[in-house]
Amino acid sequence: MRVNRPLHGLTVLALEQAVAAPYCTSRLADAGARVIKIERPEGDFARGYDSAVNGLASYFVWLNRGKESLVADIKDPDDARLLHAILEDTDVFVQNLAPGAAARAGFGSADLRARHPRLITVDITGYGSGHAYSDMKAYDLLVQAESGMAGITGHPAGPGRVGVSVCDIACGMDAHAAVLEALIARSITDAGCALEVSLFSAAADWMNVPLLYFEGTGREPQRVGLAHPSISPYGAYPTADDSLVLISIQNEREWARFCDLVLGEPDLSQAEGFASNNARVANRAAVDLRVGAVLVRLSREEAAARLKTAGTAYGFVNTLADLATHPALVRAEVETSAGPVRIVAPPVLIDGEVRALGRVPDIGEHSARIRQEFGARG
Repeated sequence: MRVNRPLHGLTVLALEQAVAAPYCTSRLADAGARVIKIERPEGDFARGYDSAVNGLASYFVWLNRGKESLVADIKDPDDARLLHAILEDTDVFVQNLAPGAAARAGFGSADLRARHPRLITVDITGYGSGHAYSDMKAYDLLVQAESGMAGITGHPAGPGRVGVSVCDIACGMDAHAAVLEALIARSITDAGCALEVSLFSAAADWMNVPLLYFEGTGREPQRVGLAHPSISPYGAYPTADDSLVLISIQNEREWARFCDLVLGEPDLSQAEGFASNNARVANRAAVDLRVGAVLVRLSREEAAARLKTAGTAYGFVNTLADLATHPALVRAEVETSAGPVRIVAPPVLIDGEVRALGRVPDIGEHSARIRQEFGARG
């Protein structure tokens, strides 16, 4: 029998807001865990990021499906007792409050682990602990800047931002993977553990290659916009109908076929300044001029046809309107108080199918039921 909800029966208590922690717990909810999300009376501030989804916030709709919303104040003694009662039945506790806030309210990982040895605690922070940055507030763009990511992103004219909250998302992905590992370990040892992951550590992990390159050569990778700093041609070129086609040449065999079948210049692949990748990188301006002069005379469809014939890897620099109708895009439906919403489906198919997703909760939608369920124990 197919197990489509392998975390069914597990309970996750989440003192969460914004993106990183909700990303992690949304994936746990998708897999069948009961995720109880603690919110202030005004709700997770991500509810107010925009009102683009029938009056609801796009981030919140994306990252909070399948959860239960409980309005509670961790500083209120009665609410604190309620949360500690819930923790008696909790498998995973996740928090990404401001540095030290959870511990000051009596929900620090060390204390909780001492009371509940099987509990897996997850502290999601901005910069980690034990150093000068530990108390710094951290949001995605700040961490893109601090990690060096913005410094290698963008155009030669200046640093740029990755267009989505990549540090938050990377951190949430790392937290999710670590929770699953901890659950496996607990099934063997019957002991939980304390997990800590920061936005900065997640971003820094993704920066391994440019950092190793810098430390090995003394040179920082250059910002080259929609191009590759160490491969040529690997970049975007305009077509006759104002599309941008991005091509990628990975080896000399591909380059020779590209010169012959796309550029119509079979001898170019052996010409001085064009005969090897290192030579082309050093001669990038001339290479781009030669490639661009041909592609700019072709329509999007004509360019695609030639590139397919040559076996050249390519893609178009699409707009969001293009993404919305992309043939590879898979959608999934989630229910909200504003009606059903079609979001991009989680990327993993299970036995060839997209897993059904839970409803996005309103603020405090489950408060009364949860208080009735656990209140007598508090």
